[in-house]
Amino acid sequence: MDFPKVVKIRQTFPRPRVEDVEGTVRDQLRREDIASAVRPGMSVAVTAGSRGIARIDEVLRAVMDGLKEMGAEPFIVPAMGSHGGATAEGQVEILASLGVTEEACGAPIRSSMETVEIGETDRGIPVFMDRIASEADGVVVVNRIKAHTDFRAEVESGLLKMASIGLGKHAQALALHGYGVEGIRDFMVEVGEEVLDSGHVLFGLGIVENAYDEPATIEAIPTREIPNRERELLRGYMEMMPVLPISDIDVLYVDALGKNYSGTGMDTNVIGRFRILGVEEPESPNVKYLIVGDVSEESHGNALGVGLADLTTERLAGQIDRNAMNANVVTSTFVERAKVPMVLSDDREALETAVRCNWGVPPGETRFVRIPNTLHLEHLYVSENLVEEALANSDAEVVSEPEELRFDAEGRLEKF
Repeated sequence: MDFPKVVKIRQTFPRPRVEDVEGTVRDQLRREDIASAVRPGMSVAVTAGSRGIARIDEVLRAVMDGLKEMGAEPFIVPAMGSHGGATAEGQVEILASLGVTEEACGAPIRSSMETVEIGETDRGIPVFMDRIASEADGVVVVNRIKAHTDFRAEVESGLLKMASIGLGKHAQALALHGYGVEGIRDFMVEVGEEVLDSGHVLFGLGIVENAYDEPATIEAIPTREIPNRERELLRGYMEMMPVLPISDIDVLYVDALGKNYSGTGMDTNVIGRFRILGVEEPESPNVKYLIVGDVSEESHGNALGVGLADLTTERLAGQIDRNAMNANVVTSTFVERAKVPMVLSDDREALETAVRCNWGVPPGETRFVRIPNTLHLEHLYVSENLVEEALANSDAEVVSEPEELRFDAEGRLEKF
C-alpha cells in the first residue's frame, strides 16, 4: 500500500518556565504566610502522586529541605488513588519510576493503603485520608494543576484532587467514582474542601507546566486560598496547553500511551475522545481512526487508555498487566477505556488497516498525523497534504522534506 508522504513540523508554544526549581521552592516555603504554618518538631506528610510531573524529584527534595530548615520532620506519602494496582508496594514502585525515592528526596517514604474517615460532605459523601498522613502533625499537598481528562470545569486536576482522591487512596476513589463524572467533577471538589477545612493541611504547592513539559509556575498557597488560587492557575494553564494543529484527521498514530503522559494513558483533550457513557465527545479534534503502538515502560503494563484507540499492535497487547489496568479502570468505572481494540501484528499492518477502512479516500490522500505521545507535541509528523493547514493553525515551521513512512524489519515505524 502507498502511504502518504509525511513532513515533520515543529510547533512553538508559550514558554514561561522556572529555571531554578529547588531555589524557587525554597523561596516559596520561606514566605511568612507559608512558614508560619510550620512549627519545629512537627512531623509533616508530603504528598507524591503518580503523574509524570517534570522535575518532581527536585520539587520534593526542595520541599523536604525547606521543611527541615523550619525544624520539621518531613516524610513522603504516595497519594494516587488506586494506581499501582491499589497496593502499598505498587505505589512505591510507581514513585521510584518517576525518580522519587528516599535517597533522591532525602526523606523516608511511608506507604499504606489504609485510610481513616475524617468526616463527610453536606451530601453525605465520606471523606477519607491516608492513615499515616492523618497521624502526622500536618500535611503538605503537592500537585500539578492542569486540565482533567474526563470533564471541563473551574477546578479540574490539581491540589483539590490530590487532597481528595490522592490522600483518600482507593477508598476515596471508590466513593467518588461510583457517581460517575458528577463524582469526580463536583463531589471531588467538595471532598477536597472538607480535607482543607479539617485542619490537617498546612499549605499546598501548586505546579503549572508549559507545553514543553517544563515547570512554568511553582507556587506555595496557604490552605484557605487553595480553591480560588487553583481556579486562577488552571485558567493560566489553559492558555499554554498543547494542542494538535489539525482538527480533522483520518488516521492519528500515537507512538505510545502511558500513565506518565496522562492519567488516561492518552490525554483526551489532545485526541478528542472521552469514551465515557453518557458524556458528549469533544468537538475537536475529530479523529476517524486512532492507532496506538506501544505502552511506556513507566506504566508497568497499566495500559489504561488503550480503549480510546481503534487499533493497536501485538507489541502493546503483549505488555498489558490486566490486574494493574483493571484495578485502575474498575475504580474509575469508565470501562470503555480498558477495552482492547483490534490487535494487528505491527505498525505497518495497523496503518494499512486504518487507511483501507477510511471510506472513499485514496491512500495517498489520507489526512495523517503522527505524535510520540499526547504530552510532547512540539514535534509531529503530518501528511504532505496537511502542511499548509498545520502552519495556518499554529505557530509552527517545517523541519524536514517530505519523506516516506519508514518501517524496520519487524514492521515497526522507525523511531520518532
